[in-house]
Amino acid sequence: MGFSIPTRTALSETTAAETAPVVMSGTAPLSDQTLVSGSLEVKIATTEEDIHAAKRLRYQVFYEEMGAIPSPAARASRLDEDPFDDVADHLLVLDHTRGKGPEAVVGTYRLIRRAGAVEAGGFYTADEFDIAKLEAQPGEILELGRSCTADGYRTRPTMQLLWKGIAAYVFQNDIAVMFGCASLPGNDAAALRTQLAYLHHNHLAPERIRASALAERYTEMNLVPAEEIDARRVAAALPPLIKGYLRLGGYVGHGAVVDHQFNTTDVCVIVETSNVSDKYYKHYEREARGVVIQ
Repeated sequence: MGFSIPTRTALSETTAAETAPVVMSGTAPLSDQTLVSGSLEVKIATTEEDIHAAKRLRYQVFYEEMGAIPSPAARASRLDEDPFDDVADHLLVLDHTRGKGPEAVVGTYRLIRRAGAVEAGGFYTADEFDIAKLEAQPGEILELGRSCTADGYRTRPTMQLLWKGIAAYVFQNDIAVMFGCASLPGNDAAALRTQLAYLHHNHLAPERIRASALAERYTEMNLVPAEEIDARRVAAALPPLIKGYLRLGGYVGHGAVVDHQFNTTDVCVIVETSNVSDKYYKHYEREARGVVIQ
């Protein structure tokens, strides 16, 4: 799934539905705390070995499990990688029972801020969506992508720890807006018409921050009249990651994009961290503020 995310994302399909991402705005004082849960720890990759492990995990999940079509180079290296990896921070989940090195990496998320995008010549999401309105926003913005967890770690505790890490990163870097591509499985928009229409009618971003699918890749989302949609049923059937972002008060952009390589249909998800609900803010503020992700 893409948020692919291409930003691709493969998170829990069983428990993440009730685990909303938790991100808050503001600048936090830094400390020496870390984020741990049992044998699991979240950190930013600091070595080439750790980044290599993240790329290897992404290949295993996206290509071997989800059936994406690898390039000849990716098939040979068994790595999911592109030039954006060089300008990103790679958030990792480690399970220390698996070892102390790269073998401990069981989850990852790719994080790209403005400076990294400038160095790379743009954000990855811009391959599918016109994000000029997001780039024009004041303050720091963050693209989230390439998220996945290893089989056996797609659980609520792992997801909560991963999102606490993102919350701490948001505090640490004073992020105002997050965005990325979130995916619906399959590339038949007609089969996904009810879900796409539900998102269009109920969660379309306001014009000032609305991303739009590029004209040459545009797929219509308004395929079913709002009055014909059972909103409660359709919302419950959305992919877990999309549900999580909507629970934060997130929006979707205008139009979807079919990604044939990953066999997904992508929407652009946008979250203004200032709009995150008080419930999530208060619940996670104590743990996320003052944590250095390093």
